[in-house]
Amino acid sequence: MDTCCVSSPPHQMPMVVSHPLQPLTPQEIRQAAAIVRTCAPYGNDTRFETIELMEPDKATVSAFSPGVAIERKARVNVFSAAIVSVTSLIVCLDTETILSRKDFPGRRPMIQLEQFLGIEGIVRTDPAFIAACKRRGITDMDTVCIDPWSAGNFDVPGEEGRHLCHVFCWVRLRENENFYAHPIEGLNAVIDLNTNEVIRVDDYGIVPIPMQEVNYESQFIETFQPQAKPINVVQPEGVNFSFDGHRITWRNWSLVVGFNAREALTLHDIRFDGRPIVNRASIVEMTVPYGSPDNGHFRKNVFDIGEYGIGKLANSLKLGCDCLGVIKYLDVHLNTMDGDPWTIEKAICVHEEDSGLLWKHIDFRTERAEIRRGAKLVISTICTVGNYEYGLYWYLFLDGTIEHEVKATGIINTAACIPGQPPKYGREVAPGVVGHIHQHILCARLDMAVDGDANSVVECNTYSEPLGPSNPYGNAFYEEQTILTRESEAARRANPASHRYWKIINPNKTNHTGAAVGYKLEANHCVTPFVHPDSPSGKRAAFVQNHVWVTAFDPDERFPAGDFMNHSDGAGGLVEFIAKDRPIENTDIVLWHIFGLHHPVRVEDFPVQPCVFTGFKLMPSGFFNRNPAINLPPVVNASSSAA
Repeated sequence: MDTCCVSSPPHQMPMVVSHPLQPLTPQEIRQAAAIVRTCAPYGNDTRFETIELMEPDKATVSAFSPGVAIERKARVNVFSAAIVSVTSLIVCLDTETILSRKDFPGRRPMIQLEQFLGIEGIVRTDPAFIAACKRRGITDMDTVCIDPWSAGNFDVPGEEGRHLCHVFCWVRLRENENFYAHPIEGLNAVIDLNTNEVIRVDDYGIVPIPMQEVNYESQFIETFQPQAKPINVVQPEGVNFSFDGHRITWRNWSLVVGFNAREALTLHDIRFDGRPIVNRASIVEMTVPYGSPDNGHFRKNVFDIGEYGIGKLANSLKLGCDCLGVIKYLDVHLNTMDGDPWTIEKAICVHEEDSGLLWKHIDFRTERAEIRRGAKLVISTICTVGNYEYGLYWYLFLDGTIEHEVKATGIINTAACIPGQPPKYGREVAPGVVGHIHQHILCARLDMAVDGDANSVVECNTYSEPLGPSNPYGNAFYEEQTILTRESEAARRANPASHRYWKIINPNKTNHTGAAVGYKLEANHCVTPFVHPDSPSGKRAAFVQNHVWVTAFDPDERFPAGDFMNHSDGAGGLVEFIAKDRPIENTDIVLWHIFGLHHPVRVEDFPVQPCVFTGFKLMPSGFFNRNPAINLPPVVNASSSAA
């Protein structure tokens, strides 16, 4: 894990809070920790998992006016460094008091960033692990690279009641070379994160370590392709967006950008021409199940958001590399395990991009043409979770579309095999190096507010009319719309055969045709899960069994697999939420969308995987009375030229 992007400035000027949804400042993080320390739940063993803004209720946000005093509260999760327990507190920063406290004995916090490199040192010095490495011809333990993985919950004897981590191992042949080309197959260790000891070393047998180098760093590339001429993005008159704190306005759009340690980017109060569309949008979980039951690989079913906190793994972005063009960066402020604030500089990138042709028509009779080009506002962050990078991108378009895109890159997780004899659960990407089949399944939580908080969800399916008197020529087909009225009806799966989609409408507002205004969920990246729903990992990831869930809004129902994912048993989450079977028609609702990537590994995915893409769109469907971009002024780009 590369942590060089993290910095902790010792002295910072006070930061002005200009909006109720602005994330906590470093000063507020420090203040929240100090309030908790006055009554630390675990005394000197108290450690801080997360300190984040306790988002005010919708009425408070709606009533806010610039210049009015803002009450600030923080949500603080702490855990014990000695026993397995988590405590959640709400603190008021204005009165410096603890407003509420809930204890969760037996629950585990997320694995913390500070623990990552510490785990490597613990394993490298364990006698049983050293002996297992020696049996494989490894005597220099400094060359062994350890990746910490969450342990899951598999009822393994000796693991009961512990706060655990499970590791996979590689060896680095020389400085900076790609150690993922040299997996130490069949060797794993289990670490107790409270006692900082290896409780067990699992040795499944020796497989020769692949020793061929497969590098990606520029210092190891002997021959480069010819240097290409640059493609420059210039905006000589400046950008079209403006900031007031964390509130952005761009063209017809306005929204507030948030960030926290668990979810990373969060978007709030998204509006077009002042009309609300989404109250809050974020990616709230990602599970990555691997398909191999061999050796210790059955444990590879991680929850990158719920078990690690993907926000703490955000990169410090580089101008001209990660982000191209005229860029506005935002720093993010999180907390250490000790409760101190620390800053990831330039963690959020905001910029504009040309999005190609927006609309065009030529009247062939008169040969008169009207052409408009599109643009999009891009709000992004990139997070490194061990071997993988995830680029998380939100796009706003001039036609009213909202898109979320995930770009997955980085290095595939590797195992070893006898060269030429890969297992059925993977593909050989280099001699003796295997990438296992796996999936990346994400969950978006969309607190909808289409022209207000009273919304309904409509499922739309297309059917063929049967041959007969009403369809004598066999060409008739139509769309049928069904309102989902209760939570029990709204756990739904995609159906390509009927081109199924879902529409969020406001039945109290109509467009000029008299139809309810709405937004369509374009769910083009649904994934079929292959982990058995009754398996340990399947129970923990029960939310992946449907592609859409709809729940009545509850501010405490934040995560689809429960609040405490690390070593969870499947309790909590969407399955329990919808068991209440609340009405979801013409009320305040949350749409949960499950999407992702199915990844049978390619040879071309190694040594570094080119970006692969997944995501979804929210598109206006009757929200406007016409194409909202029809009145864009005609423009000819003066910087374009003939080649």
